[in-house]
Amino acid sequence: MARPNDEVEALLREYADLLAITGGDAFKARAYEKAARAIGGHPADISALDADGLREIPNVGRSIAEKVTEYLRTGRIGLVEERRARIPAGVRELITIPTLGPKKALRLYEDLHISSVSELAAAVEADALADLKGFGEKTQDNIRHGIELLRRAGARVPLARATDTAEGIVAGLSGVTGCRRCAYAGSLRRMRETVGDLDVLVAAKRSAPFMDALCELPVTAEVVVRGSKKTSVRTAEGLQVDLRVVPPESWGAAMQYFTGSRAHNIRTRTIAVHQGLKLSEYGLFDTGSGEPVASRTEEDVYARLGLPWIPPTLREDRGEIEAGLRGELPEVVTERDIRGDLHTHTDLTDGLASLETMVEAAAERGYAYYAVTDHAPGLSMQRMTDEKVLAQRERLRELDGTRRRMRLLHGTELNIGPEGEVDWPEEFLAGFDLCVASLHSHFGLARGAMTRRLVRACENPYVNVVGHPTTRLIGRRPGVDADWDEVFAACARTGTALEVNAQPDRLDLCDADILRAREHGVKFAVNSDAHSVPHLGQLRYGVGTAQRGWLTCDDVINTWPLTRLRRFLRKGGRH
Repeated sequence: MARPNDEVEALLREYADLLAITGGDAFKARAYEKAARAIGGHPADISALDADGLREIPNVGRSIAEKVTEYLRTGRIGLVEERRARIPAGVRELITIPTLGPKKALRLYEDLHISSVSELAAAVEADALADLKGFGEKTQDNIRHGIELLRRAGARVPLARATDTAEGIVAGLSGVTGCRRCAYAGSLRRMRETVGDLDVLVAAKRSAPFMDALCELPVTAEVVVRGSKKTSVRTAEGLQVDLRVVPPESWGAAMQYFTGSRAHNIRTRTIAVHQGLKLSEYGLFDTGSGEPVASRTEEDVYARLGLPWIPPTLREDRGEIEAGLRGELPEVVTERDIRGDLHTHTDLTDGLASLETMVEAAAERGYAYYAVTDHAPGLSMQRMTDEKVLAQRERLRELDGTRRRMRLLHGTELNIGPEGEVDWPEEFLAGFDLCVASLHSHFGLARGAMTRRLVRACENPYVNVVGHPTTRLIGRRPGVDADWDEVFAACARTGTALEVNAQPDRLDLCDADILRAREHGVKFAVNSDAHSVPHLGQLRYGVGTAQRGWLTCDDVINTWPLTRLRRFLRKGGRH
């Protein structure tokens, strides 16, 4: 568990970055960096110091000492939270690149809508920074170098691949004699789009059988460290797996602790301190007597802190603590809430399975409705024709309701052209139950032109959903440059939903963009964009991303009953 010194050091360093990003005094930012380093290196526990005691630490003056005492007393620093509110989501991740300063990070976000290290790497490789003032060849080389340094420090693995590895390990360890509970935690449990390493927990009386089992699993390529409380191995793909075995009575506290995020845990530990308690991976204890007061379940731990259980996907210190204390935590959408998939493909275009096979697989998932949205003719490689799509519609109508009474919707995925135009004329589009419209080309349009393109598509009375809106491919291609607030406002105004595309290399919109769009009143569709039967199961990643964006069932149109969904799809009564 981090010392209060470490927590305050991290907070002061963050404040220094926030000052730099928001155009604050450079001297002041430097002063906070010096104070952060001094407090982090101070040998004594600063939580026992008053303001005068803090001022005896080198580089800690009266103003900084007052902020530290505010944090120790309340668990927050008002000025830090005020500055945070002024920083767009995503910029904080960018400033972890060693060679990228805060101001350049903000420019990249504002001008190119880059909000992650993987997106920046893709942008540099695509030469997307060339026309950005201050980002000449030397700067781009420095950024490449910084990204490489960051990756060497710990490469991150895509969410789906990490999930597959983790579930295999959990299955293997769950079969070991003596296992009471086994699960993964960390950033994977929080459903971050990429994962640095895997945290796996086991509840058992004895640890040795599980440490042995992990080292002997087929996935293990190298044993990094082997111990009685923690064993670390590395897979052939280079993913580190940390296994911890905890007493069964500590399971809830351990899951809370190792799920994170670090920022979230700082907040919960601070709440504990102010209640005369100490929170660790072993439990919540009375500071005076040392007696445990909660530990067996996460629900017990959060309840003793005066909080509801907080879904792991919300644990990023983005307001979930405050919402919980106010009793306003959202009931986020779950996979069980999804009544149907509104973006899927068959072998009529680029899918791998027939219409009948995809419908049968969807019915087996228990859906109430299911949309088939094969590509329109604008993607010439798919060779779609009017005759083909009408024949598909006829066959789909024959299948409607025949598979576990699941209703079928006939749709299409339209291509949004450079001027915002779509494939078919309005009189032909009127025959579809819904239309998804997506960008598939001309990704390099200027910001203004791209914004107009997307807004015009939203204004089409037959476009119901904008598919994979930014077009990003995680780690390979950045999203297109547009004034997204203007696009989000247009979606809300026209009744056009934005997709949360569940393909693991897309997850588009991302959580930060979902949070922004939601503020505009936009509705969303969480879709698999399945091109095969296994792809239908990838919906879980879209749901996780939607949860990270705080979406509820009211926000997500494919959680609604079919009658309500059909009203939305009429888009102001067009049908």
